[in-house]
Amino acid sequence: MVKCFFFRALVCFRKGKKKSISLPSTSKNPASEMENMEKRRFDSLESWSMLLDSETVDTWEASHYEDDDNEDQGKEEWTADLSQLFIGNKFASGAHSRIYRGIYKQRAVAVKMVRVPNQDEETRDLLEKQFTSEVALLSRLLHPNIVQFIAACKKPPVYCIITEYMSQGTLRMYLNKKHPYSLSTETILRLALDISRGMQYLHSQGVMHRDLKSNNLLLNDEMRVKVADFGTSCLETQCRASKGNMGTYRWMAPEMIKEKPYTKKVDVYSFGIVLWELTTALLPFQGMTPVQAAFAVAEKKARPPLPANCQPALANLIKRCWASNPSKRPDFTYIVSVLENYDACVKDGLPLPSHSSGQNVILDRFKDCISVNSSVPVHA
Repeated sequence: MVKCFFFRALVCFRKGKKKSISLPSTSKNPASEMENMEKRRFDSLESWSMLLDSETVDTWEASHYEDDDNEDQGKEEWTADLSQLFIGNKFASGAHSRIYRGIYKQRAVAVKMVRVPNQDEETRDLLEKQFTSEVALLSRLLHPNIVQFIAACKKPPVYCIITEYMSQGTLRMYLNKKHPYSLSTETILRLALDISRGMQYLHSQGVMHRDLKSNNLLLNDEMRVKVADFGTSCLETQCRASKGNMGTYRWMAPEMIKEKPYTKKVDVYSFGIVLWELTTALLPFQGMTPVQAAFAVAEKKARPPLPANCQPALANLIKRCWASNPSKRPDFTYIVSVLENYDACVKDGLPLPSHSSGQNVILDRFKDCISVNSSVPVHA
């Protein structure tokens, strides 16, 4: 079991006493008025303070996932003292969550708060399941390329996860600031190695991410990448032969789009799309809606465009990762090995090996592999 005991919260860098929140007057539509009031409370930073500043904060327990052959798996406790948590500015938000920069025990952290709606039972159950899964998985993972879990609490209607703060934001934000095709080969390989090493570790722990994309990859001060956001993740043994859509269409493997049984190779497909992003700095399937992209991938075997006459080592690896047949996709152990080999070639000034043709590809050609004007779709 993973336990966390939360006591009192000291929220924000504000002076003075908390302001009282007056209740709205009775309206002709109490349900609607209650929903609006709940939304206003959710959007108000003071509402978080009121919800967390309590001596009766619920104890939340998260169980480690257990293998059938390891029923005696140990228990580990996570204890957080919210009197040492300072919540600063919001820097990201979603439909049901807000992410704030904070300080916890004199350390920079990210504080993710999830608001669980009282009225929508289906959404409430889904958010609670995702929260429990994310904390249970994060609390058992420890790797330089996995975002570090610090603590979590559950006090409906607010759930809270505290992780290390990644100062440079998401990989997608980083790529958005770059000109297309401008990343050096050395940078591409360094970032790709960070991601693949994190995913290699994740799969070695039997965990499927199921939503690997540039928005879920975070950068720190040293521009190292860490895999984050495990809300849709699961143990491979528990989601074996799973069906249904998990993840984001632009990065989603065709078997998952079609709601067929899938394996951890869906993460390899997503990595292929991310690797394409690194080489181009572009959004995959730009000009398409997410649904259009999903239809093109599943029904037409379309992939983001790569020139048909260019087959450098990295382009070949991308194509292998996003192959339509999951069994033809390499695993992350192989991917890490190949990328380390490519990285060594670059550092030694040697040409990169081209596994598809058996010929060497000089670095200049590799850098220019993706043509800026290319619009030729690649089919798996």
